[in-house]
Amino acid sequence: MATVSEPKVEGVSISNPASILVIEDDPSLNQQVAELLSDAGYLVSKSYDGEEGLSCAIKGRHNLVILDVMLPKRDGFSLLNLLRKSSAIPVIMLTAKGAEEERIRGFQQGADDYLAKPFNTTELLLRIEALLRRCNPESFGRPPQVVRLDSLVVDLANNQFHVDTVRLELTPIEYKLLQTLISSPGEILSKPFLYQTVLHRAYSAYDRSLDMHLSRVRRKLNNAGWDGARLQTVHGKGYLLA
Repeated sequence: MATVSEPKVEGVSISNPASILVIEDDPSLNQQVAELLSDAGYLVSKSYDGEEGLSCAIKGRHNLVILDVMLPKRDGFSLLNLLRKSSAIPVIMLTAKGAEEERIRGFQQGADDYLAKPFNTTELLLRIEALLRRCNPESFGRPPQVVRLDSLVVDLANNQFHVDTVRLELTPIEYKLLQTLISSPGEILSKPFLYQTVLHRAYSAYDRSLDMHLSRVRRKLNNAGWDGARLQTVHGKGYLLA
């Protein structure tokens, strides 16, 4: 039976805290994560195997799931595959450090984000907050319709980018790529994540499509007077907007 920890943030009024399900078979790690999230103001449910975790994820009214890959009774990939048949709940997968194959497979099955063990607790909280904002914008008020980065402006209402008064003529893929990068400035976004988010397909080491689109975006930014080199390639990891 999954257990629930009530939020225990002192001095903070929480009217509608998000509910997070932690599916992790290591009792110590499960408890540590649950306490971290509870201290941050979230409602927390805990599960310790894949079968129970799947049942809780399907039947419960959670806002996000933290899912370990290696679980007894049903592994995380199988759980996620079945969950995606009936739910679009955001899922952050916990993978082994350096296990690129696990991360790719997780995105293929429908994961929204991943974090490698051992992970930084601050990074986990930031990723949770970012994912909740992206998937549940109504819980955080009306999102901004205009986002600026120096002279680069994205008009979300009209799906347009401008550099000062110059409008960038972008294809839908180029627009989505630039929008995704500008939403997380300074953060390295992995190729598997961007392939799923922008191209809606699994990443392949032999597929250079994303490089091609990024190169075109850089060129269009340069032509408009904005430094396209700020869209940086981080070798072996992904891309970031500096």
